[in-house]
Parts: sequence; structure tokens; C-alpha cells
Amino acid sequence: MVQEVYDFLKKSGTYYLATIDGNKPRVRPFGTVDVFENKLYVQTGKVKSVSKQIKANPNVEICAMLDDKWIRIEAVLVEDDRREARQHMLAAYPSLKSMYSADDGNTQVFYLKDATAIISSFAEEPKTITF
Repeated sequence: MVQEVYDFLKKSGTYYLATIDGNKPRVRPFGTVDVFENKLYVQTGKVKSVSKQIKANPNVEICAMLDDKWIRIEAVLVEDDRREARQHMLAAYPSLKSMYSADDGNTQVFYLKDATAIISSFAEEPKTITF
């Protein structure tokens, strides 16, 4: 189940992560996605506004398009502060190593908890995946 959602996001290249900033929504493009210990992970930097928004309210939504389908994922993001989790993400994205390292105090990874993903299209019934 996690693998199918990972594959969709990975193939789409860019997905959009929505957070709450006070009482306003904030959406931005993301590109990092990883599976570690059978959990789906995303990555950001602690200095970014998105990190502060997730800390204040970890409920997020992710959206992406792939061909004629789209995915929407509701989840709670949980920080995994283990070096191994950060290192796994950076190993999956070598291009990030010019900006981040597992021990820089800035690199931050989150896994999706209580997630519901819905894959939709105009041609098929929606498919729901929970993890």
C-alpha cells in the first residue's frame, strides 16, 4: 500500500504539500519522497516556514497528478529525528547533499501517519489506500 503511493508520487516528480499557517492554507511544491522502514517520508529544512507550520499543526494534505490520474493524501506528519532516517532520505536524493547533511541540524524528515490516499481519474472509480 505504501509502495503504491510512493510510486505515484515518485513518478509524478512534483507534488504539492498543504499546511495551515494560523487560519490560512499554504501550499508549496515538494519533490522528496522516500520509503524507510515501510513508512512514507518527506523532507524539508527546519529553517523553512513549512517546518514551523507542521510543528504547529501536523495535519497536512498532499496532491499530485500523474498522466490522467491524481492523488490526494490526508495525513499527520510525524518527525523522525533519527540520523538513519535523515541519511536514508539523503541517499535517495544525492542532489540534496549540496544543501543538506544528516548532521547539519537543519535536515528534517517526517513520516506520514494515519494516512488516507485517494487516487482518482475521470475514467475510473476512486481507489482508497490507508496506511
